[in-house]
Amino acid sequence: MVRKIEDLGDYIVNSFSGSVRFAVNSVGELSLDVDCGDLVSLCSFLRDDPHCCFVNIIDLCGVDFLSRSNRFDVVYHFLSPKYNRRLRVKIAVAEGKSVPSIVGIYPGADWFEREVWDMYGIFFEGHPDLRRILTDYGFEGHPLRKDFPVTGFVELHYDDKVKKVVYRPVELMQEHRDYDFLSPWEGVNSLFAKEDSKDDMS
Repeated sequence: MVRKIEDLGDYIVNSFSGSVRFAVNSVGELSLDVDCGDLVSLCSFLRDDPHCCFVNIIDLCGVDFLSRSNRFDVVYHFLSPKYNRRLRVKIAVAEGKSVPSIVGIYPGADWFEREVWDMYGIFFEGHPDLRRILTDYGFEGHPLRKDFPVTGFVELHYDDKVKKVVYRPVELMQEHRDYDFLSPWEGVNSLFAKEDSKDDMS
């Protein structure tokens, strides 16, 4: 067993000749950055190597960095019950690029990958059944992308005439307002200034 978390990081990095980078966070958990092409081999290594034994996938999520060239991060969270250790693996993905599925290594990743596809539109190549899981099949777009409108594109309502649920374009009673919290007119600083002026008057 590799006892120190830093030593485990070195051990994994040295096994992958430069395509894996690591850092240890403030609570002693290991975080690995890996090139997309090495994801499957890394996951097999993490599961099967006797010093790792990360046999459980706890979660898989996406993160949208709208202004970055590799717009998305896909983040995997693993657990080693044998050594009571947690591990985070991150890959950066450009918009429109696919990510290899790890369902063949971790069957528990199946619905996690479907959720990331549904919410962010990141395609998992080799997934056995990649379809929406949280939104309905007629849904337009991917709602956790930062460029997705807050109100969405369509809304559902029950139509008494046809006796079923139907789609219609979103209709707002009031125009949607965007608040600029850095603006002196709308931001929190103006609220603090009002509070300060009240205190000065009293």
